[in-house]
Amino acid sequence: MSKQTTPISRAPVTVAVITIICFAVMTTSVLHVASAQQAAQQTVQRATPPAAQTAVTTNVVNAKSAAVAAATEEVVREVAQIRGLNALRPIKSGAQTRLEIERMIIDNLNRETKPEELRTAELALKKLGLVPADFNYRQLIINLLTEQVAGYYDPKRQEFFLADWIDLDGQRPVMAHELTHALQDQHFDLKRFQNWKKDDSDAELAAQALVEGDATLVMEQYIQRDMRRALAFLRSMMAGDAAMSTKQLDAAPDALKRTLTFPYETGLSFARAVWREGGWDAVSKAFTDLPASTEQVMHPEKYFAREAPLKIVLPDFTQGLGKTWKRLDTDINGEWSLYLILEEYLKDDATSRRAAAGWHGDSYALYEKGATGEVAIMQFTAWDTEDDAVEFYDAYIKRTQARYKDAKAIDTKSLARRTFQTIEGTVIIERQGKQVRIAEGSPSNAKLNLFN
Repeated sequence: MSKQTTPISRAPVTVAVITIICFAVMTTSVLHVASAQQAAQQTVQRATPPAAQTAVTTNVVNAKSAAVAAATEEVVREVAQIRGLNALRPIKSGAQTRLEIERMIIDNLNRETKPEELRTAELALKKLGLVPADFNYRQLIINLLTEQVAGYYDPKRQEFFLADWIDLDGQRPVMAHELTHALQDQHFDLKRFQNWKKDDSDAELAAQALVEGDATLVMEQYIQRDMRRALAFLRSMMAGDAAMSTKQLDAAPDALKRTLTFPYETGLSFARAVWREGGWDAVSKAFTDLPASTEQVMHPEKYFAREAPLKIVLPDFTQGLGKTWKRLDTDINGEWSLYLILEEYLKDDATSRRAAAGWHGDSYALYEKGATGEVAIMQFTAWDTEDDAVEFYDAYIKRTQARYKDAKAIDTKSLARRTFQTIEGTVIIERQGKQVRIAEGSPSNAKLNLFN
């Protein structure tokens, strides 16, 4: 995949231009498959059986790479049969050490991500209280992915690599996942996702969910054909020096951790729903008719109904905020990110999900005051119904009171507008009809009119 964005910023949570599969997600998926033997028979019956071209090119840098290439010949044949996509050209494969994978992560990060993008991401995450004040985004990416990556596919090089410290037999589910990416790339061109438009991270994350969900579903069906594959994978994850570590993942901020796994877990549910609706042909067609939002991924029925998001254009609040304020970024949060923003402080999953559901569109802008480093974020949201808007409005008020312990209500007369003074600036939450608009972190003397 081209990039994996954070819930409320452009900066990548995974490395640009590659698809990865991480230990934690793999283990969860394999454990799920191991407990679903009853579904295996149905899966085999529904698989399509075209003859696969199993051309494989070896990147022989060591004995493990040669072994990977040999195993690829076998796995790609079965993956192509399951997915119904033949290999159109040779698939290069190999193995890499931890040092090589870390170098790849750093090189891609330096090449594909500008320092100001990471800085803007940090500012937005900190402003919304999703990460601590001393959070270092770049270092987290490197540490987390070096720990968690089990394999990756690089569309630019049209090559996939596996971690060389895991037993090869146990890696076959990883190979099935990564070879699916290779087939996706040959048929649907994953490179087209590399230059995603810069103001819709929500749609980008939705596209990633299709790519990863498709590959995870193929991996699931690959394992279901022979349950010994699940046991071999789990043994390889727990054995000796290859034992899975989750230290970095466990320590990662919850919003980033959950966004990292979103394309695999929620993407799997989405891909499975599309597959059940129309088989692998429907999944393939989804690469042309992409899910337009994380809302469509979370609620596949909205994808089938083609419930398109409402495009919202934000005005420029620079003048209203005052001198030396500058707009740094604009983007779209989407249902998934708004859910995370609420859940971080409400700590009530059902309430947060219910308040974020009914999303119809949004846009946000991030501002910074050059002289002091103060940060403000403006959010305009639209909802399917007025009741949905009221539910989000009420939830965001509760989230704000939990987020800012010193929050002092200074405007309590209106039921549709609340203003709080905090140590980090003023927070205004206002609702009109099916729209809720928020100014968070603005100076107390700012001249802001959220509704013209």
